[in-house]
Parts: sequence; structure tokens; C-alpha cells
Amino acid sequence: MAQRFPADEQSGGARPSVRSGVSRERASSVQAAAVDVITSRDNKWLKMFRAALRGTGPASGEPIGVEGPKLVVEGIRSGLEAEALLVTDASEGELERILQAASHSEAGIPRSRVLRTTEKLFASIAGTETPQGVAALFRQREWGFDDVLRGRANREGAFRGDASLIIVMAAVQDPGNAGTIVRSAEAFGATGVVATRGSADPWSPKALRASAGSALRLPLLRGSAIPILLAQLRTAGVKVIAASSRPAAAKTARGAQNKDPDLREPCAIFIGNESAGLPEEIERAADAWISIAINPDVESLNAGVAASVILFEAARQRRGI
Repeated sequence: MAQRFPADEQSGGARPSVRSGVSRERASSVQAAAVDVITSRDNKWLKMFRAALRGTGPASGEPIGVEGPKLVVEGIRSGLEAEALLVTDASEGELERILQAASHSEAGIPRSRVLRTTEKLFASIAGTETPQGVAALFRQREWGFDDVLRGRANREGAFRGDASLIIVMAAVQDPGNAGTIVRSAEAFGATGVVATRGSADPWSPKALRASAGSALRLPLLRGSAIPILLAQLRTAGVKVIAASSRPAAAKTARGAQNKDPDLREPCAIFIGNESAGLPEEIERAADAWISIAINPDVESLNAGVAASVILFEAARQRRGI
């Protein structure tokens, strides 16, 4: 059942919205309708925005907090349902652009959920040092294991049909690295991303910004248990590939290949923790290892850079370059 919000209750549950086919004039009327300015720090909406924009990621059923006009537009264009949009008077021009984007989306933005507040109060709930006066709460999209196997459908509902290419973050704890990995995964054609337990949440505010919106589009699973994930990959016929930044670390484990693996096949590439590397259970389960040769004077690459290099190699192999 859809969650109800205070503004909907006040309007008797009606949910007129900016949707496909709505005129520019009606978009302006939606803009004008949001005349009541939130002036209390204790307002329920501001509390929801503060928790979402300053937290470490939403729990199941909680909204995704997105800050900044560009990311808000990306969320709308990706098809996410907006639970609320919060703006200040200084962001008037951005509001019009956002409503125009909503007019071309299927979900739109309910008129009762376009909210306003002051610059000072917005700064008190924002997660950035220089707030831009625009934020949104989006309903989570429910992805499943099959989604990360086959990737996201295009606008016509068709799938690419490529072999699965999954990036698994195994206890990657830095949200900036997590966001970079998701962004590179989308850029280089991965079908999905999995964040295991102990990893930074790809839907946390910092990770979302680092992903430049990719985390709002690419199929991803959060908080997966490694033993269950490994079993699912085996059942689906997906190879488990362990990544290392050192060739010497790409050792044989239970018959794993020492040679560079064929990344054109269905595979899940595991990227480990920035300092501790991959858990032992993944090393034991690996079908193959892939390593990155780096200058011996450099201790290691961070997880985001390492994953990007490996994803580029996967894309190169798959495109026959």
C-alpha cells in the first residue's frame, strides 16, 4: 500500500500531478500552488528530508534523498516516483525546469508534494556545504537478482541481451568509491551492481553524488549476504572473478585460473575493501582472478579506480577492440 503524506491528507487524498501531456500553463499553476512556506524546523517533511539527506542510506521502504537540481532531474527521467520535492525561493528557475521534466515522465510530481522552505531551513537539512535549494524524496525501485543479471530494459521494454556483467562491492566502505564504481559500471555496460553487507550504500547521499545519477538507473542490490550471492551466481552459471591490484595476489584458489579471464562470458567481478581486500570466502570461491599491473612504488589503487580499470577491460573485450 502506498504511503500517505500530510499534504495528501489535507487535500482529501487527491493527487493531481505534472504528467505527460500537461501544458506549460498547468505546470506553472502547480508551481504557484505551492505557496505555503515551511518555517518550522520541527516540520515532519523537513525531518524526513534531513534524515534522508544526511543519513548513510535509506532502509527498506524509506525514500531515497536526492539533493541538487541535476540529480533531481536525473531521478525523474529515470522513472522514479517522487514522494516530495522541496525548494526555496532562490531556486525558482530550477523548479520550472524540474516540473517540465516531470511533465514528460510517467510518474510526474503530485501537486500537493511540491513544498517550499526558507534558505536557512534548507541549509539545516541539506547534506552539502553549498546547498542549491532543491531536493527530492524518491520511492525506492525494487530490483531483484534477475535484474542485475540482464540489465535494465530500454524505453521500449527490451533488454540488450548481453552476457551478464555484474560488479560486486565486497565491503567497499567509502561512499565516494561506491558511487564511482556504480558510475563506471553504467558507463562500461555492466548489467548490474551488488553491494554486500558492510559496503557503503549506493543510495547514500555521497554515493549518489559520486555516481552522477547512475545509482538511480542501474539495477543494484544492497546488503546482500555473500554466501547467498555466491550460490545465486553458481545457479545462474555466472563466473566468480576476484579482483586484485597486484599480479602476485592473483593466486590460484581451488583451481581458479591464473591467466587473464575471458570477460566476455557471464561474470561477476568482486571488488574488495580498500584496505583489507576480498574476504577469504570469495577468494576460495573464485573461478578466476584478474589483476592490475601498477608501478611498484604505488602501494595500491583505490576501489573506485581499480573497478573502473577492470570495467574498461571488460568493455574492450566485449566490443572486440
